[in-house]
Amino acid sequence: MGGVGDDEPASKRMKLSSEELRHLSNGSTLEEPIVGPSRDLMARPLHSEGGEEVVGSKGIIKKVEFVRIIAKALYSLGYIKSGAHLEEESGIALHSSNVNLLMRQILEEDWDESVVTLHNIGLTDEMTIKSACFLILEQKFFEFLDKEKVMDALKTLRTEISPLCINHSRVRELSLFIVSPSRFFSVQSPKQDTSRPRPRTKLLEELQKLLPPTVMIPERRLEHLVEQALVLQRDACMFHNSLDKEMSLYADHHCARDQIPSYALQVGFYSGYNFL
Repeated sequence: MGGVGDDEPASKRMKLSSEELRHLSNGSTLEEPIVGPSRDLMARPLHSEGGEEVVGSKGIIKKVEFVRIIAKALYSLGYIKSGAHLEEESGIALHSSNVNLLMRQILEEDWDESVVTLHNIGLTDEMTIKSACFLILEQKFFEFLDKEKVMDALKTLRTEISPLCINHSRVRELSLFIVSPSRFFSVQSPKQDTSRPRPRTKLLEELQKLLPPTVMIPERRLEHLVEQALVLQRDACMFHNSLDKEMSLYADHHCARDQIPSYALQVGFYSGYNFL
């Protein structure tokens, strides 16, 4: 998911449990062993375009991006071992080591260190950094309240969240939970509740939406690209007359002229009554 150069082998970076990774990626358990790639199905040789390796006949698909998106898709589908194997074999990491560290620190409730790591993952936009810090520190604030550590929550709000000088309306809202703790501990609908700590994997998903795609690849990016290609093929089909579910990834979509209805299946009868 990220494109910084301090990558390390997947075997050393896979310290998050498989259960946590599966939950984060909305995947399922992989039961089958990894099968090695067939020598008869080797990818075509890569060529270089402007000093960067590319794949495809048009020379516009960057190899690093392509492999990372495939790895992301494997993890999202629950193929944890296959994703790790692809990272190891290709030498292309899905995340930089700093992004992996950030994810691990958040899952392990290491809030202060995660904020430090956030500043080291290659972000250049100050507003993005502040917004990401706000999400992490807000989680820290709510987890303190959830443990009834009100003074720790107040300190976090005063010395860490407020100095960011963003999202002032939300800061005022957070202060109300200090003044009136009963508001925090009241039972609310989970779908509408913004006053309790979210699951930490949910926090990672929110950060993924906020951070640049070069740092963390958006969820289901490969599916989006494939769907986009199918929709473009459908829209460009001059004689389109088939259901979307009949489209296939195995070949470009094309409806033949003979698929256009050319004769009536039912004939209506005019009763002859004048309704005017």
